[in-house]
Amino acid sequence: LEQIEKSLGDQISSDFKEAFSGTGPKQPSTLTQLSEACSVLNVIEPRFKRETIRWFVSLQLVEYSHLFQESEENAWLDRIDRRYAWIKRHLLNFEERMGRIFSQDWEMSERIAVEFCHLTRNELTRIMAKRVNEIDVKLLLFTLQKTTQFEELLSRRFTGASMEDLISSETSSKKTESTNPFEEPHGKNPFEEDEEAEKPIPSTQTQLTTTESLMVSPFHGLISRCFESHLNIFVDSQDKNLAELIDRFVADLKIQGSSLAQAEIEGCCVLPSCADLFVFYKKCLLQCAQLSTGQPMLSLTSVFKKYLREYATRLLQSNLPRSNNASSITPVLPMSMSSLTKDFTRELRDLSSGGAAGLIQNFQSLLKEGDMSSTSPKYNKDDIARICTILTTAEYCLETTQQLEGKLKEKVQPALADKVDLGSEQDLFGSVISQCIQLLVADLEGACEPALITMAKTAWQTWESVGDQSQYVTLMTSQFKHYIPFIRDCLTSSRKYFTQFCMRFVNAFMARFVQQLYKCKPVGVVGAEQLLLDTHMLKTALLDLPSVGSQVARKPPASYSKMVVKGMTRAEMILKVVMDASDTNAKYVAHYMRLLPESDPSEFQKILDMKGVRRSEQQILVEIYRSQQTNQGNKEDSSGFTSVATSNTQGLPLSPDHESSRIKKLEKLIKRRL
Repeated sequence: LEQIEKSLGDQISSDFKEAFSGTGPKQPSTLTQLSEACSVLNVIEPRFKRETIRWFVSLQLVEYSHLFQESEENAWLDRIDRRYAWIKRHLLNFEERMGRIFSQDWEMSERIAVEFCHLTRNELTRIMAKRVNEIDVKLLLFTLQKTTQFEELLSRRFTGASMEDLISSETSSKKTESTNPFEEPHGKNPFEEDEEAEKPIPSTQTQLTTTESLMVSPFHGLISRCFESHLNIFVDSQDKNLAELIDRFVADLKIQGSSLAQAEIEGCCVLPSCADLFVFYKKCLLQCAQLSTGQPMLSLTSVFKKYLREYATRLLQSNLPRSNNASSITPVLPMSMSSLTKDFTRELRDLSSGGAAGLIQNFQSLLKEGDMSSTSPKYNKDDIARICTILTTAEYCLETTQQLEGKLKEKVQPALADKVDLGSEQDLFGSVISQCIQLLVADLEGACEPALITMAKTAWQTWESVGDQSQYVTLMTSQFKHYIPFIRDCLTSSRKYFTQFCMRFVNAFMARFVQQLYKCKPVGVVGAEQLLLDTHMLKTALLDLPSVGSQVARKPPASYSKMVVKGMTRAEMILKVVMDASDTNAKYVAHYMRLLPESDPSEFQKILDMKGVRRSEQQILVEIYRSQQTNQGNKEDSSGFTSVATSNTQGLPLSPDHESSRIKKLEKLIKRRL
């Protein structure tokens, strides 16, 4: 039987070679005989069928090899479309003239196309290696575009059934979920846009709608993978294009100058250049995804990282305004120094001559230091708008960089996804945001500094009566009313960072306020009452800070309110300790530890300085404080503290009942004010 099969196989092979020794079989009867011979090959030893197919496919491509050999003009990349035109014509001619010779399950047209792809890939690899210096990015992209279009055509025309070695790995997943970013819901981010409505579609993106079919087709990359080793040309070209783009952005920004954020004052817009940058990134990403999802994609990721850093440093950080003494956002102070003098004079009319002299002397010392209006904040209105614009731009870049990282991980080969990391670039944009917020905080702090200096320089020991809030409080609240609404309007699109700005400011301001409070020494009881009233008024102003000047009253975040209450309550406790008139040192220290449980000896000494306690007496009180702090929670030791304290007969001879009544009266006054 084996001998018979061998004899039949050899005879059929000889018949095929004889029939196709010229241009092909000329008689219809010959076609019929060859078709019947193919039926015989289906039932005898499979190797005869394989050998016949291999010989026939090679025969069909002899003309192609001759026409497009390396020495011919048609062989170079700029005429690659002629290769694909030839095979399309040849397949049509083959199916018309000889298609009925072979049964459909032989997939002869597909086999010819597959062999054409292998042959073309090998030829292109060889010729590109010899003429690599002649390849530029334009030629490379043209060649890749024509090649991927041809591969797509094959994937639509054939099933890939003849490619058994590739089918086994592909049939398990007939259709995979698309990772095309253009099929996702659109948003402000260029990596979320739906560009189906955009016309005309750029030629470099003609394959977007077929990406999925290519990814599951065995024809995808059958020829085009030979270009992967040359994709560094594409990556280098994008590097050069991005360098030119960044330079153009910098030049445009210099021309725009101080008018950076004036175009859209209600909610500072992001710099247009950042949107242009990410749109360019998007196009590069899609192009590269069509060319390769391997190492070239990682190389492109490195280029992306490089120019994200360039953008953050050259376009954002370098354009933050520097300190200047130009006309400020700060309004004219609500009262001139002359009117302030009149107010002080009016308050002094009913005071004793001694107290009046002390206040006047203190006020004159302020005048000698210079007018407070000369200490202007660092930035003018345009500078504030510029800082806010850079902040919103950095926020946009941060969010879009996160999206970009996700798209890169989707597009790159799964084995390389872990190597895609834009975390350091995200951190850089985050640091720009933090820097912008800090500049705004420092500027508002500077605007409030003259008022805090006024508070520290006032002679609180000679203060005679509690009135309305002090002038320095009015000065600070006026700064709030003129700074905050403008910054809030500039950060309309960045509410979370406006809230962060408010939280950072109050945190810094309260620390500075307490620091200046310690400089108010010595402080009399009435002066402490006035300071306590002022502190209450400031606490109220700070609680309303995020919505000051707003037509819509918004409740600040609970964390913000908690921070303000905690910080200003501490200032109030300090003043209540200053006002305390316990009849023994031990009681005073116990009261202090109850009101300020997280204090330390250093702060305790500062408060004693505010009370005007002599140094010799301070040492005794500090020792008592340290002893109670060491044994805190031990009620049995309280009697020991009292016995030590009573040895100091000079102590703090103030009436506790009298002091308690004064605090109650002050709290009622504050409630009426509020």
